[in-house]
Amino acid sequence: MDQHTLRQPAGAKRPRKRLGRGNASGQGTYAGRGLKGQKARGSIKPGFEGGQNPLVRRLPRLRGFRNFNRVEFQPVNLEDLAARFESGATIDGAALVAARLLDDVDEPFKVLARGELSHPLEIKAPRLSQSAKDAITAAGGSFEELAPAEKRVRNRIHRRREAAAAAASATAATAAVVPAAPAGDEPSAADADADADEDN
Repeated sequence: MDQHTLRQPAGAKRPRKRLGRGNASGQGTYAGRGLKGQKARGSIKPGFEGGQNPLVRRLPRLRGFRNFNRVEFQPVNLEDLAARFESGATIDGAALVAARLLDDVDEPFKVLARGELSHPLEIKAPRLSQSAKDAITAAGGSFEELAPAEKRVRNRIHRRREAAAAAASATAATAAVVPAAPAGDEPSAADADADADEDN
């Protein structure tokens, strides 16, 4: 078998059904729509129920929305880490998968402070709560936050005010840096008259 001898199996491609092209075609006269009625005469908008209140309007309104950009972090508590890892161990995604605390190495997780940590651990996690950071440091361990949360101001008017304040301070700093012209360098009226005489 060569590439130029490949063929689709019989019946893989069927001709389009031609409606209303005579009774001999098998789809003439009523063209498969049956006798009379709304469905035989035209199209119906999806969700239309003959004039009664449709389902989409009968259901109560649910306020809010679901953020499709939301990232769900798997919680990992200090009590689980203290029970499964020895003193001085390095904990990352691979170590948590080996300890069966996570299902996937790339799954985002956050270390929380439930439980007690009595021995030092070296933790590398995308997120850590502030209480967990304090507990790890108090136990003599260390941590590295790989993807810290970005604190954003939700109300944009604050951003505009901060930008305006920064622009104003930059303008003031520029004005303070530019030196003023010395008083003795300004030409006097006598100098102007002397220049005029020389030109004449």
